[in-house]
Amino acid sequence: MPFIRATISDPHLDRATQETLAKGLTQLSVAVLDKPLERTSVHLNLVPAERYFVAGEPVGEATGAHVEVSITAGTNSADEKARFIRETYELLRTTLGLLPPVAGVALYEMHPESYGYNGVTQFDHRRGNPQRGL
Repeated sequence: MPFIRATISDPHLDRATQETLAKGLTQLSVAVLDKPLERTSVHLNLVPAERYFVAGEPVGEATGAHVEVSITAGTNSADEKARFIRETYELLRTTLGLLPPVAGVALYEMHPESYGYNGVTQFDHRRGNPQRGL
């Protein structure tokens, strides 16, 4: 159940580009991290460029971008995570164009007892006990 947050320094990013990013991030989650399509959520946080800094300086003509993904700990290998980071950066570059020297991708691995959906932890979903949290 990944939750993907992408912060982009362009509050006027057109709808087609937003959809390209959301679909691309979702596809990477499914294809690279083997996450279920129906439980993958993407939130695009579009911020003014004057609020995005790298090394204390405005990003200028570049489009600042940072992607954070919450996943259940222990569900992906180091190679899968490295591939996801690499391919997510490439998606950002091809979709947004010029990026600043630092365009980050972070995978947050959440303990299955501390992460869940529909009121049930991942731990209980995996144990086949999805009613426990209701």
